[in-house]
Amino acid sequence: MIGLSHYLTVAAILFTLGVLGIFINRKNIIVILMSVELILLAVNINLVAFSAYLGDIVGQVFALFVLTVAAAEAAIGLAILVVFFRNRGSIAVEDVNMMKG
Repeated sequence: MIGLSHYLTVAAILFTLGVLGIFINRKNIIVILMSVELILLAVNINLVAFSAYLGDIVGQVFALFVLTVAAAEAAIGLAILVVFFRNRGSIAVEDVNMMKG
């Protein structure tokens, strides 16, 4: 039987991989965006696991909202990345500091 501790362990591993992906790889923006998505996935697993464990649907509804925000964040982030690549010809993180707003 898969219990709450199994879900929390998987979520902790995913969260750790996401944080390590952000700190270890600071050169590639796409990897950083994927690491942020891993962190959000870990949060969603925790929300759904505790929701099922407590018998309450609020965590699952909140997880749907988090998924919606994560999808919008990924779409907007990739759109900004495409525009940045068209203007600069590179997606290196060092070049992002040169953006003028």
